[in-house]
Amino acid sequence: MTDDHDLDQTWENPMSRFDTISIPSTPHYWLQGARVPACLLASETPGAVADVDGAQLVDIEIRDGRIAAIAPAGQQVPEGVPAVMLGNRQVWPTLVDIHAHLDKAHVIPRVMPDGSFTGGRVGTVADRRFWSHDDLRRRMGFALRCAYVHGVSAVRTHLDSFEELADRSWEVFREVRAEWADRITLQGVALVSLDMFRGDYGVKLADLVARSGGLLGAVTRAMGKDHVGTLDDTDALLDTLLRLAAERGLDVDLHVDESADLTAFSLPHVAQAVMRNRFGGTVTCSHCINLALQPDDVARRTIELCAASGIAVMTAPTPMMYLQDRAPGRTPRWRGVTLVHELRAAGVPVAIGGDNCRDTWYAYGDHDVLDTFQQSVRIYHLDHPFGDTPAMVGAIAARIMREPSVGSLAVGGPARLILFGARTLNELMCRPQSDRIVIDRGVRVRDQLPDYAELDADAAEALR
Repeated sequence: MTDDHDLDQTWENPMSRFDTISIPSTPHYWLQGARVPACLLASETPGAVADVDGAQLVDIEIRDGRIAAIAPAGQQVPEGVPAVMLGNRQVWPTLVDIHAHLDKAHVIPRVMPDGSFTGGRVGTVADRRFWSHDDLRRRMGFALRCAYVHGVSAVRTHLDSFEELADRSWEVFREVRAEWADRITLQGVALVSLDMFRGDYGVKLADLVARSGGLLGAVTRAMGKDHVGTLDDTDALLDTLLRLAAERGLDVDLHVDESADLTAFSLPHVAQAVMRNRFGGTVTCSHCINLALQPDDVARRTIELCAASGIAVMTAPTPMMYLQDRAPGRTPRWRGVTLVHELRAAGVPVAIGGDNCRDTWYAYGDHDVLDTFQQSVRIYHLDHPFGDTPAMVGAIAARIMREPSVGSLAVGGPARLILFGARTLNELMCRPQSDRIVIDRGVRVRDQLPDYAELDADAAEALR
């Protein structure tokens, strides 16, 4: 273990901002004195010194866009090979946003949210009249440019896939996925209300998703309704959805239980359906917030079902805290988050997602997974110790997405890194890290965040 004196090494490039340090433009160089949380390393580094949070002090060799070696700090670098002395600064892999809604993003100010769940649903329906091919592509591209600059290399986005919209949305998604393939790995999930699987449209949608290389999804409520009660035929609808997915080899991602209504409790139905159908793909249940309000014995049995069925859970606490228990002139009484500690203790994989961004469901955000991580740690008390918390936006999320090339640093893997001025996880938590350095396959990313003014035409068109 290190002591405080180990954190006082002289940084050999003392600058006013961390992002002014020079990253070599050569294909071969070393990062020396990098502190990496152990949970973000694909394998152990024997001999590396660890700090109180379990982060290991290592040197990282970059060669031809890949990680050639990860070794204990203090390696002798061959003469003529550049080395960047980081002085124990945090180095992470680029991060994973396992839950986004790129088709909804950045519609403010052409439509303004009121902060309520109903307002989010109604506002999105109203805004869809502007969702032309060009509008969708422009806003999705804007969102991905933000994510890339912040250091995100994989995004799973849900796409509203109702009958009048699905073909257009998935066409744009396929185009954007191809355009960004060398920078951000994109997954698409079909999002409709669960009752859309009562008729023939469920088959058509599953076929479209299969042709598009996506995931099948739904929200466990009726079309045009909030999360109130459970559909009478929930079990049959889940069986249909899982059968359609299995026949086409699709994974599944569901929006589950986004309200304080204890009768709108679909999570145990999902877990039982997965086991009943012997579904072999991955199933992610997103949100699951009213699990936290269930009686202790109900919550415990439900978590046991989740573990037995092998489902994963995605939590997005920032938009849920924004939406839930909101009433004018009244302070919210509950946090709108799920039982993360209990789920993880039972062995259920839990990842953190960003969810909505500057839309009718959530007015804020910038597709910055680090910011989401920082807020989630505070909201959920995922600290003291941090343990493998960073993996919830890294390796754990990547495993759920079946994307092994992102979310962790691996010898032989791509050199996709984020360098922070922070030395410890406490320092990383205390400042926004706006001077971070993002490296993509060994090359420093010089792109800038896009200007909101680029979207002014969208707002102007809506006001006509």
